[in-house]
Amino acid sequence: MFNSFDDLADQQLAGGVLTRDDALAILRSPDEALLSLVAAGGRLRRAAFGNTVKVNYLVNLKSGLCPEDCGYCSQRLGSTSDILKYSWLSEQETADQAAVGIKAGASRVCLVASGRGPSNRDIDRVSGMVDELKSQHPAVEVCVCLGLLKEGQAERLRDAGADAYNHNLNTAESRYEDICSTHTFDDRVDTVDKAQQAGLSACSGLIVGMGESDEELVDAMFALRDLGGDSIPVNFLMPFEGTPLEGTWELDPRRCIRILALARFACPTTEVRMSGGREMHLRTLQPLGLHLANSLFLGDYLTSEGQEATADLDLIKDSGFTVLGAGDDADPSNEERRDEVILRQRGAGTTSPANA
Repeated sequence: MFNSFDDLADQQLAGGVLTRDDALAILRSPDEALLSLVAAGGRLRRAAFGNTVKVNYLVNLKSGLCPEDCGYCSQRLGSTSDILKYSWLSEQETADQAAVGIKAGASRVCLVASGRGPSNRDIDRVSGMVDELKSQHPAVEVCVCLGLLKEGQAERLRDAGADAYNHNLNTAESRYEDICSTHTFDDRVDTVDKAQQAGLSACSGLIVGMGESDEELVDAMFALRDLGGDSIPVNFLMPFEGTPLEGTWELDPRRCIRILALARFACPTTEVRMSGGREMHLRTLQPLGLHLANSLFLGDYLTSEGQEATADLDLIKDSGFTVLGAGDDADPSNEERRDEVILRQRGAGTTSPANA
């Protein structure tokens, strides 16, 4: 067992591998040690990523009506959550929405569609969107998230110009069937493997606050470490009405900080992203979170509203960080145009938070 979090950071900087006992010690550390934990984790974050924050922008290509029964999701089979439901955006609508996030400083656009997994026709459709985005913004990374992949589909997305594929493990293998019955933990691992074998950067994370124990949380984090993905999005459960997990409130800001610290110490050189639910659960500790995570989503998520894009950019600046790849054309005051595009393309309606 380490003597201090600084000692543990030294160990990780020297190429050490986080043990289960050390991981549990992070999650169970007392409140009076929280700032020491963040300071030590911040050393790892800065060693790998310097003073930058990677800004990601999400475009929801198709919303609702999913046949899967993931208990955390407002788009699940049988959900009564009040969300917008719509079919595929067009290439132009996708490009317009992506352009808003890019203009505000995003260096990665995430194209997401609900469903179990894409048909080959869906792959053709999304490939066209990727090609269009890349032709207009060649320096911007494009990440695709379409669910479970079939043989050959990852290669087709790669050939269209996609840089990454997102598919989260979400929770520990030992409790996956408590969260979802329509597919398995192994199905998710298989899709991440397919993406990696095709040469796509793997983006795979988890959702915390779903009733998992400390041990299960460590299991999930170590499974992500074993996958060797390039980025880990950490989502914080938003337990809204109409899902089986409504009323599940297990997180507080300090717990969320410890979870981000666990991700950083377990995977010191991996991109760690503060994702869905950060505004709700980290609350005023979001600036501390940036000393552990080096990535966030700008603005809204799938069926949920995030904080204003200008507030996200102020959060980065006020915390002493800079936006990765920000140039003179980044416009932090672009919130009005972003809202205009979203309303025009999706149609005015009521959104209800769900997990990204």
